[in-house]
Amino acid sequence: MLPLFRKYFKRRPPENTKEETENNNKRYTADMPPENKPKISYYICFRSFLTAGTNLTPVERSNQTTTGTTATATTTTRITRSNFSKTTTSSLFPSTQFTNHESLPSMSDAFSIFLSVFPQYGGTQMADSIRHLQYSHLSTHACFDYSGIGLFSHSQMDSDSAMASTSTDTVPPSCLKPPFFEIAYKSASLRSQVQSRDKDTSLEGEIRKRIMKLLSISDEEYSMVCTANRTTAFRLLAESYSFKPKNKLLTVYDYESEAVTAMIETAQKKGADVATASFTWPGLRINTIKLRKKLTERKKKKGLFVFPLISRMTGTRYPYLWMKLAQDHGWHIALDACALGPKDMDSLGLSLIQPDFIICNFFKVFGENPSGFAGLFVKKPSCEVLERSSIARSIGIVSIVPARRFSLIGDDYSGTNLEASQPLSMRNEEEEDLETTSSFSGPIGTRNRENTSQELGEVSKISEEERTQEIEIEQEIRMEINCHGLDHAHALGLVLISTRLRCITNWLVVALSKLRHPNSTNSYYLVRIYGPKVKFDHGPALAFNIFDWKGEKIDPSLVQKLGDRSGISLCGGFLKNILFENVHQGEEKNVLEKKEGDANDVGISVVNVSFGFLSSFEDAYKLWVFIAKFLDADFLEKERWRYMALNQKMVEI
Repeated sequence: MLPLFRKYFKRRPPENTKEETENNNKRYTADMPPENKPKISYYICFRSFLTAGTNLTPVERSNQTTTGTTATATTTTRITRSNFSKTTTSSLFPSTQFTNHESLPSMSDAFSIFLSVFPQYGGTQMADSIRHLQYSHLSTHACFDYSGIGLFSHSQMDSDSAMASTSTDTVPPSCLKPPFFEIAYKSASLRSQVQSRDKDTSLEGEIRKRIMKLLSISDEEYSMVCTANRTTAFRLLAESYSFKPKNKLLTVYDYESEAVTAMIETAQKKGADVATASFTWPGLRINTIKLRKKLTERKKKKGLFVFPLISRMTGTRYPYLWMKLAQDHGWHIALDACALGPKDMDSLGLSLIQPDFIICNFFKVFGENPSGFAGLFVKKPSCEVLERSSIARSIGIVSIVPARRFSLIGDDYSGTNLEASQPLSMRNEEEEDLETTSSFSGPIGTRNRENTSQELGEVSKISEEERTQEIEIEQEIRMEINCHGLDHAHALGLVLISTRLRCITNWLVVALSKLRHPNSTNSYYLVRIYGPKVKFDHGPALAFNIFDWKGEKIDPSLVQKLGDRSGISLCGGFLKNILFENVHQGEEKNVLEKKEGDANDVGISVVNVSFGFLSSFEDAYKLWVFIAKFLDADFLEKERWRYMALNQKMVEI
């Protein structure tokens, strides 16, 4: 980041003009000659302003206290962050290595140590209260596979009247029950949706209003378009953006993303030049020299810069100044906010850096129902760079409508069955246009409108007349939506959520680093974490692998399966775009692996965990205990025989 800081934080203003000098001289006594006026140099520091120079004018001398306070605050913040890392590393299990899962401290003892190192965690008890009262299902299951923003609470799933309240006639009971809403496909282009902003259903309009308020996004500056899922949003943006030959698509991802892959493939078909940032081993930080060169190259045609503020896989945070640098050099900015917490947008300052596009992901209930939709926010002036596309009309813009067809939804409704619950589902598309995703919105395909209308009678079991009547009723009724998931995040606020996740994440980093194989010749560590270690601004995500006593990696997919058996939901991922430089050149042979099914794609398959604002220390401790079981050299063999004894399908180990 040194080049960026030199550009934005060490720039001196131009010398005063003669007129400015004369005006400034009015602050001096009449007999002071103008040529004696001292020169003032200003240095800008990150998040603060610091005045340098000794011969201050009277006005500047009067403000010296304020300036000194600002400088002190900046220094204090830097020291605090440094002390946080040192204290965390030295205070948690000092001079201790755990070589047996039975030697781990009990939950109560571990929590006492945790609070002694992170006393600020005690001030986040409000989150524990909300979790206990509204999300009781989390007491038996630890969820580390959710990324996005939850709309509703688990308690609402059991309520018959939590969906809406009306000021007119009573709403039919079926409209009040979970799963609250369905997504209905509609044929429209992104540009037309932003320009016309056709009449919202009362349900969709209310949900949109609640979301934009939570994210601090102004409806006067941005227009929100709902899409089937995150992958659909990325593909829709790529299909609608006016990529022309030699235009650029530049992405910043240290892992393989299905959504980004869909965007890249679409952009390449339109003739765009695709490039990606690289990440330096072993810290997996952005290679600033290469990225800055890509952003600032002197070419007339730039393009779209897709930027996440945080890596969903490793938890690495990236400075938002990259967006500023890109804007200054003519790029359009697409901010991927899917990995951000529900209140993280408060710290972005959209009034200072306004991305042209923002993509967020929403699901119904954390830990219970991953079905939902994605939101694509388009800055209204940026609509000019969108083109009308016949292909984009069939990609997956959706409407949010009340859920009514409970005959198709059993008691075991889940996000994986979302396809069966869509009024206008998008299936049986021609093979070349089919896109099946494994996102939080469930498996959804895209299809043309003709196929949709032909299948409507068989799939939805609702006639066009009935659907029209429902929409008319829906428009007449004014609904007040209770999105308790959004309310809880708003009530907790940015500071509390950030503090809570910072403590849990960094504790787990240290706890995992204390696990080491016993009687190992090379004293192998059990866990290897990729990306940042203990860090004040560590994001709420970790990427790691587990190794056996011989130093061989255990298949991440197997770790996931064993985690499921222990009531722990984990994710898998594939780190890529890794650059080996200097002393690390040559290590790639021992680190990188070929992706299954694509020999040309190399990277690192990993286990991934993501924390939400409802995650607790108990979740992290449960995960730690589960991973520590791999210290037992016979653990995998025992699990295999246990699986056989339960008459379940054998897992190859």
